[in-house]
Amino acid sequence: MRILHISQSYPPMVSGAALAVAHLAEGAAAEGHDVTVIAASDREVGYVEETGRIRVCRLPARDNPARVGQRYLLWPQRHIQALVTSPRPDIVHLHEPLLLGLCTVRIMRRLQIPLVVTLHQLPWFVTKYAPSFGGQPLNVEWLVWRYGGWFMRQCEAAIVPLPLVSNLVHHYTGYLPHTISYGIDLKRFRTEVAALTEGAQLRRKYGLPAGKPIILHVGRLDRDKDVDQVIRAAAEAMATTDAILLVVGDGRDREALVQLSEALAIGDRAFFTGFVDNDGDLPGLYRLATLFVTASEIETFGIVVLEAMASGCPVVAVNAGAVPHLVLTGYSGFLVPPGDVAAIADRVAWLLAHPEAARRMGQNAAGLSQEYDGARSLERHLDLYRAICGG
Repeated sequence: MRILHISQSYPPMVSGAALAVAHLAEGAAAEGHDVTVIAASDREVGYVEETGRIRVCRLPARDNPARVGQRYLLWPQRHIQALVTSPRPDIVHLHEPLLLGLCTVRIMRRLQIPLVVTLHQLPWFVTKYAPSFGGQPLNVEWLVWRYGGWFMRQCEAAIVPLPLVSNLVHHYTGYLPHTISYGIDLKRFRTEVAALTEGAQLRRKYGLPAGKPIILHVGRLDRDKDVDQVIRAAAEAMATTDAILLVVGDGRDREALVQLSEALAIGDRAFFTGFVDNDGDLPGLYRLATLFVTASEIETFGIVVLEAMASGCPVVAVNAGAVPHLVLTGYSGFLVPPGDVAAIADRVAWLLAHPEAARRMGQNAAGLSQEYDGARSLERHLDLYRAICGG
């Protein structure tokens, strides 16, 4: 098949959607399919590159004011139309239903090319950035749900990564999407404890003191991810332990979060690495961690949660979004009420105080992660493409 992916982001730009698109593109190309990706350029100008067996067309884009290191396509109708004319794809897989999505729908309907969309985010993400009126944020969630329902019906199929998300979408829109997880490379994120040499090297590289338990958080450091709650909870838990906090990722709020850690008197025990590559040190940092914690309420899948689980980390997370489908409280970690910093701190402290139980939960988490093997996810996507294209 000739498969075209259209996405705002693609590596080296980092996001959950970018990783999901890369996994699908690389997997399909490895099976002999002709794969092209259209994405925002990571430079000032557009360009085309061949990465392995994938053709990546990076279009001129603007800086994203909400995301560090991200750029976005506004209305690239002329570029997309030129790229789908020759060679004509058998199917187009869209990963952005907003302006880029509207532009794409117009073209594909006119050319009668089958279109599939994956919803990587749901309306609760948008509400985090909603403008205020009279001191109160505008309630745009209903409008986004209504638009999403209309948009999915313009496509041959819509995909979400988990049954919980599918149920939510169906409840609010009346449309039942397909459920296919993103999947991760389980060979990369493995459960073996970091070897002494690897662990020592990573601790030296990132300035981490030897032998101290590590509370790990990985993700964007932006307002919608509620990382301030992670830092406040870690500070409470660290008051009675010698653990350190390791924050991996970058974003608009990074400096404010560093200042928060200093204000909470854990500045000398909180380590901010900036962005760390999936193909570099990140798997080793997961293996080095004692536990993983997130306070995000907006996840539609939770790739970093799954990576932590596959690496043998017990997880402390909030009971919101799609994460409850991944974390079984008391078995692979703990779920706590959203926004409850004291509850997060309590569960983090408990895991630090019970290392054997934490290790057992980490092993359980690794076992649960096997359900989300990347190869299985790829085949389910390809099966859907074939069904839509008539075999």
